[in-house]
Amino acid sequence: MLAQGGAALDVASEELIAERNEVAIERIEANDRLDRDDPARLINLGIAHAREGRVQEARQMFRKVAGSDAAMRLELTGGEWVDSRDLARRALRMLDRGEFANHSRMTMR
Repeated sequence: MLAQGGAALDVASEELIAERNEVAIERIEANDRLDRDDPARLINLGIAHAREGRVQEARQMFRKVAGSDAAMRLELTGGEWVDSRDLARRALRMLDRGEFANHSRMTMR
């Protein structure tokens, strides 16, 4: 599960696919074109943090998206389009089950 975006909306999908989590975190945080509350940004940051064992940080990011009043359609790496809130809830369930420790492929474009 990875959120994907266009060139201006760089959410480090390639880095996450390659499991380069720290590089992904740096790249996403350095992208000043992304709003701090952008769902794709928060989901991909959450995934990278979860994979690195920073579960509480990941949980906060996923919860922020899951509890948002505004929905955004996000494209998964497999081409499926999903509601950002649904994706964040899925990420929370995966986090609760410890699935990110296995470097899950749940990432947004």
